[in-house]
Amino acid sequence: MRAIRRLMVRTVLPEPLAALGELVTNLRWSWHQPTQELFAAVDPELWAEVGHDPVRLLGEVRPERLAELAADPAFLGLVQAAHDDLQQYLTEARWYQDHDGAAPRGVAYFSPEFGITRVLPQYSGGLGILAGDHLKAASDLGVPIIGVGLLYRHGYFVQSLSREGWQQERYPVVDPDNLPLVRLREADGTPAQVTVGMPGGRVLTAAVWVAQVGRVPLLLLDSYIDDNGPVERDVTDRLYGGSREHRLLQEMLLGVGGVRAVRAYCRITGAPAPEVFHTNEGHAGFLGLERIRELVEERGLTYEAALEFTRAGTVFTTHTPVPAGIDRFPVDLVKQHFGGDNASPSLSVEQILALGAEDYEGGDPSFFNMAVMGLRLAARANGVSTLHGEVSRGMFAGLWPSFDEREVPISSITNGVHAPTWVAPEILRLEEKAVAGGGWTAATATVSDADLWSAKRTLRARLVASARRRLRDSWHGRGSGAAELGWIDDVLDPGVLTIGFARRVPSYKRLTLMLRDPARLKALLLHPERPVQFVIAGKAHPADDGGKRMIQEMVRFADDPEIRHRIVFLPDYGIGMAQDLYPGCDVWLNNPLRPYEACGTSGMKAALNAGLNLSIRDGWWDEWSDGVNGWDIPSAEGVDDPSYRDELEATALYELLENEIAPRFYDVDGEDVPRRWVDQLRHTLTTLGPKVQATRMVRDYVEQLYRPAAQASRSLNADFDGAVSLADWKEQVRAAWPHVRVGHVETTTADTFERGQTLRLHAFVTLGPLTPDDVDVQVVHGPVDDADTLREPAVTPMTLSERQDDGAYRFDGEVELDRTGAFGYTVRVVPHHPLLSDGSELGLAALPE
Repeated sequence: MRAIRRLMVRTVLPEPLAALGELVTNLRWSWHQPTQELFAAVDPELWAEVGHDPVRLLGEVRPERLAELAADPAFLGLVQAAHDDLQQYLTEARWYQDHDGAAPRGVAYFSPEFGITRVLPQYSGGLGILAGDHLKAASDLGVPIIGVGLLYRHGYFVQSLSREGWQQERYPVVDPDNLPLVRLREADGTPAQVTVGMPGGRVLTAAVWVAQVGRVPLLLLDSYIDDNGPVERDVTDRLYGGSREHRLLQEMLLGVGGVRAVRAYCRITGAPAPEVFHTNEGHAGFLGLERIRELVEERGLTYEAALEFTRAGTVFTTHTPVPAGIDRFPVDLVKQHFGGDNASPSLSVEQILALGAEDYEGGDPSFFNMAVMGLRLAARANGVSTLHGEVSRGMFAGLWPSFDEREVPISSITNGVHAPTWVAPEILRLEEKAVAGGGWTAATATVSDADLWSAKRTLRARLVASARRRLRDSWHGRGSGAAELGWIDDVLDPGVLTIGFARRVPSYKRLTLMLRDPARLKALLLHPERPVQFVIAGKAHPADDGGKRMIQEMVRFADDPEIRHRIVFLPDYGIGMAQDLYPGCDVWLNNPLRPYEACGTSGMKAALNAGLNLSIRDGWWDEWSDGVNGWDIPSAEGVDDPSYRDELEATALYELLENEIAPRFYDVDGEDVPRRWVDQLRHTLTTLGPKVQATRMVRDYVEQLYRPAAQASRSLNADFDGAVSLADWKEQVRAAWPHVRVGHVETTTADTFERGQTLRLHAFVTLGPLTPDDVDVQVVHGPVDDADTLREPAVTPMTLSERQDDGAYRFDGEVELDRTGAFGYTVRVVPHHPLLSDGSELGLAALPE
């Protein structure tokens, strides 16, 4: 018989154990090993049974056991110590508090998904894991961030396999009452709510749940409440599901409702209002519209001034290297949801549509582009690796047609990972044992070969045990009985070179590249002296049949009785599996089509666990591979035939495994230690360890983006006179720009030019109603190709020397000729204002006719 309603009956803890409840509701436990050990001590068997979920642990532990613990002085001492440690962590000054006060008082960080812990299934892949690591690192550093997302009642899907190896999806109900969340409430105890207008006079209402991530509150908006009708209630049903209209409503709630939730949270708790708003991908871009509306309706600003103030304090991070990865909505759909009876009296639908318009060469005017809106609403934008920054500048160059691709104002900050979450305790203990106050490098340099190799053996054995357990569960789900599965007891070998591959399964990540030559792969798996084994995992999007076919191809290969003890596909890849997988692998494989991997962080997690990378030079690996911390798979980028490209790169992969990787792994000394391999592990930990950490990433965001954004926002001042002035100036410049011309350019004449000489230039410029203070005049120069196109141009400013009788201005400049070969130059005029983030901000440039 099915219950008509489900509710959660929470445990009432004995008073001496009250602090346990506080420890449970702060998600610091998800990366703090001592707190996890405390929970395990409550009931070790139950802790394992509930999947290390402390809410379920306390909900299911026997009352007699709680009474026993409440009378145990030793256990109470552990509880008090953990509670005191948490309080110190939450209140002590940390890295951010040592700043000079110029950094922002608060930052709001918006993302459509957050991967914090497996017991809070609000993520699908790398974007969410990155967002979760961002919040955790911000907490560790003391950065005053407020996270903002949606609470999906079905989360992302649970993956299983059919008998034929086809991916199947199941969406379990996520009950917030059974999660480490608390409801945001007003001072009188009533639940706080936010509303967002919808077409037809309807209203979308959302509750606000708070997940406390260490020092960082994460606000999760939940539409599944009684105040909503059936359609509105289902807006937050699942992650990345539903129709285009459904996705649009999710993004309206995330952006518009998210800003309103931040305002409510700050009002209720007294937290400082954010000075900087960070949009993690375009999904939350509508937050800029809400901030503009606030300024127009509540502060009386014009749209133009509100736009300038909003842009100054907004950071936009793009994560996709392909246009297909960007959310785009039909213009008519956006019109329907932001116009008509749902239109804002202060923000016209025409103004909104202009922000997301693909009004550039190659764009489609019938679509509204969320990434384009994100770039237009943010004064600072970045990609997530050096290579991805380059790719992004190329993708979005159409927004700045008068500028060279290198000058497109999109920088890069390479992602990082939160070490306490992802590094195995055995590796952490090795480093703590050796560090003696000497820092990361000293720790990894002084760990003995024997200790490091012993730790890797332990972790590999743990992965083997975990993989067998998961594989057995998978085969049970595929319809096999226990009597058929005895072979699983011999799957994988703790002494064999273990290679991991786990990620989402879009086509560009090429899950099945290793299957290009099945016979050659089988020979590697079954080599009599130097065998290799693979542990593989990954989810395809539910609507991606191509990805599902790749999974099925891999599963069918791994099902072959001849080699199934050497290669396994484990369904339902997530945080829990990853925390066994990364530490247990010797080599982490990544073979995307370059340059379609924006960053990729799984290889970083493997490196922090003393693993070596085997990867195409894409994403983060392109900038940090040094030839010792792993192996580069040569990319056949430029080969037009996709099949031939796959063949070339697969062959390179096989050859590396056969001729370099396996021989080195099995080259052991008399103590059964592969010294050269261990040297590589030590080098990886020493050189990559500090770089790949999320604390480095968040410090970079603070110094390179958050601090400048806060300073720019403050420069527009509290009464917004600066924003009004800047908006008026931009309007004048745009109106006057047709009158700006570079008349002619005079240069030093010489029969020949030699390296080391100085090229002197005079440019005569007409500015119309503008003044020289309104512009920068620049020499753009560098090597040229056969068509006289500048390659890798540099910019040298010119200085005003005189005003001509005809009203033109003469500017002078000098360029040092520091290289030989074909050289070219031109002169350019761009707008200049002390409050502009970049000379390209307006997209205006005047060049010689």
